[in-house]
Amino acid sequence: MGTAHYKIILAYNGTAFAGFQRQATGRTVQAEFETALKKLGWEGNYVLAAGRTDTGVHARGQVVSFHLTWKHSTEDLRNALNHYLPPDMAAQSVSVVPVDFHPRYDAKWRHYRYRIYCQPMRDPLKAGFAWRVWPDVQIDRMNTAAKGLIGSHDFGAFGSPTTENGVTVREVYSAEWSADGDGYNFDIIGNAFLFHMVRRIAFVLVSIGQGAASVDLIAKSIKSGQLTLTGLAPAAGLVLEAVGY
Repeated sequence: MGTAHYKIILAYNGTAFAGFQRQATGRTVQAEFETALKKLGWEGNYVLAAGRTDTGVHARGQVVSFHLTWKHSTEDLRNALNHYLPPDMAAQSVSVVPVDFHPRYDAKWRHYRYRIYCQPMRDPLKAGFAWRVWPDVQIDRMNTAAKGLIGSHDFGAFGSPTTENGVTVREVYSAEWSADGDGYNFDIIGNAFLFHMVRRIAFVLVSIGQGAASVDLIAKSIKSGQLTLTGLAPAAGLVLEAVGY
């Protein structure tokens, strides 16, 4: 096929990673992925990604792209990558995209899911992928509060810009809690998110669900630009589910 621009849907268990972005020290998703790519003859300096997930955050639908000279099929590329990738990472699919495709700047929306489970004792088999919350929550209170997130707002009270001097306005398309077995999922879809934004929102909504904060706290905090409730939901409960183009 020659040289082409490839788009990869990448899944990973973020537990043992110090985030996506390559760093001077610490194991990262980007460094592991690029190491595997080099074994396939890749000569680039860095891959592009849809987002820089934080330490301990998981992904089911991270999007990565790169240019590569590859003579075989996209299926063969996926299989070759998975041969060299570590067990806590896997390429889900491979496709050829236009030469100017950018997984971050071309993205129309991102879908994150945050999971909690409610029980008095910790469960070691769930701890890596959900936040144990006790006392139990009232899902109706959380969903009422989550409606205040919808729309285009300055979310500066809930996170910091992903680039220096970046703006803090983001648009949230949907935000809803749903029961799932013995726990609850919070699905939020927006055009982009600030650093720590989803985890801070999840923390606030859980506090509201437990009756520790008022239902209108989200809306008030967006309006005032100040969040009086400090806290961050653990990284283990967060998954980047999908990115849309």
